[in-house]
Amino acid sequence: MFDTILVPTDGSPGSERAFEAAVALARTHDATVHVLSVVDKHGPTDDWDYDGDSPAAAFIESQADHVDSEGLSVASAVREGVVHDAVLDYADENAIDLIVMGTHGRTGVRRFLLGSVTEKIVRLADVPVLSVKADAEPGTISFDDILLPTDGSSGAEAAIEPTGTLASETDATVHLVSVVDTRSLGVDVGSSVIVDELESVATDAIGDASDRLAELGVGTIETAITHGTPYRAILDAIEDADADLVVIGTHGRTGIDRYLLGSVAEKLVRTSPIPVMTVRASDAGEEQ
Repeated sequence: MFDTILVPTDGSPGSERAFEAAVALARTHDATVHVLSVVDKHGPTDDWDYDGDSPAAAFIESQADHVDSEGLSVASAVREGVVHDAVLDYADENAIDLIVMGTHGRTGVRRFLLGSVTEKIVRLADVPVLSVKADAEPGTISFDDILLPTDGSSGAEAAIEPTGTLASETDATVHLVSVVDTRSLGVDVGSSVIVDELESVATDAIGDASDRLAELGVGTIETAITHGTPYRAILDAIEDADADLVVIGTHGRTGIDRYLLGSVAEKLVRTSPIPVMTVRASDAGEEQ
């Protein structure tokens, strides 16, 4: 499924970690790695001083040489323009299957792949986007335990196939979790009935996703239903499962679906201690 992997890079620690993740995935899938540097003439240049495209070209050439030394296929390019548009256009033109990007820290995203740029790529990309934190330890990228949150929505369902494909290739364990969001509920009898209904929906979502993953060749699947604030519950599930990767579905070009997403996915991209793969639903062209 991931035959072509795109890494937008600016030489920052975040893009270095993304590069490591892309190479790890390329080894597993025998994929071609595309290394792209975007010269944003209207953006800040304090960290990445371009003089024409020469520094960018020299940098991506060094990155490409590293991929080649791994025995993997590589392509490289320098583009000029608005960063997120250039990344998305390159992905469309080159039939990219996965975009891998670096983010910075627990509270934000670095300059070139920054804030609104990262969020736009996550929301607009027609292919999965893997976000990797700048402060991830070098050389520790693995995909042995994958956390897959689900609520049965179209957004959540979109994440099942990429998860199953990756897990079957790496013989990974998939940890399915569904979060019952009880923040707005009281403790009266009516609320108890609603909680029961929500738990029933969560149980069905877990069951459907588990069946689909098994069909995709996933050998080990663990399941859990939790209660609380969705993104915090997912962060807890990451720790409980000792997960290496979160895969979460998104919805729409102008917004993100329900519990999966908007604030939940964006908070996970910013705060998750492990890489987060976001997958946009096939009905994503609909306005929210």
